[in-house]
Amino acid sequence: MKILSFGEIIWDIYPDKSCIGGAPLNFSAHTAKRGADSYLLSSVGDDDLGREALLWLDRFGVKRELVSTIKDMPTGKCRVSLDKMGIPKYIMEENTAYDSIELTGEVLSSHFDALSFGTLALRNDKNRHSIAEMLEKHIADTVFCDLNLRYPFYTEDTVRFALENTNILKINDIELNYLRSEILNSRELDYFCILQRLCSEYKSIEIIILTYGEKGAYVYSASDGKIIYRQAKKADVISTVGAGDSFGAVFLTEYLFGKELETCLDSAICVSAQVVSHKEAVPLDI
Repeated sequence: MKILSFGEIIWDIYPDKSCIGGAPLNFSAHTAKRGADSYLLSSVGDDDLGREALLWLDRFGVKRELVSTIKDMPTGKCRVSLDKMGIPKYIMEENTAYDSIELTGEVLSSHFDALSFGTLALRNDKNRHSIAEMLEKHIADTVFCDLNLRYPFYTEDTVRFALENTNILKINDIELNYLRSEILNSRELDYFCILQRLCSEYKSIEIIILTYGEKGAYVYSASDGKIIYRQAKKADVISTVGAGDSFGAVFLTEYLFGKELETCLDSAICVSAQVVSHKEAVPLDI
């Protein structure tokens, strides 16, 4: 199974340490852990952080031949602070290497079982054009989008683009409220009705994953209107950074391996509970 993730490589800079991250990198690492041939299409700078990032991809088992090095741009960084509940606040640097990801003919002539992307890497024209070209070439059977809204690095047009081109959509409760009010222009409060309407208006969406943190998670299937709920597992929360990335990665790989939606959701809940008990987004010991 081949899964391609498109987007950012970012170093999460905490007050006391630095950790490799970026949602697509985290996602790729977790799909590799689940047995997929995991590819990352991204860029790093010609600097120490960029070289260290490539070594981490090797440690995670992520194939990095599609990661380019850009000499005149720095590797992505994000300042992270955590509140008492382990909830992160992010300050993203701009004009970094992942804002100029190099799309090659090798990628456009390849075929993958799934393509994954989010909105952060689409904050500039070059990357938006690249993802659009990959979608136009139909390089993947399934398109997975973790919306992953990071203010102020998204627009209504970017969000609508994601919704129009996604088969499996992953959102959290905050993003659900944004979609309800800003995309659907609705006052509807019932989450089930919102998920139904999203699938009705955006025909490409087949499955929506809705995470609610400690309250659990839902999966909605557009084909039969079925919704599945699972409670969150108890965990000693240190940091929620990367929990959503692991959730999406585990769900998608299980789904592509042909597992039932209930099994996919159970596995994703389990792994994300393990991730939040670590500061690293991709703990090596799980």
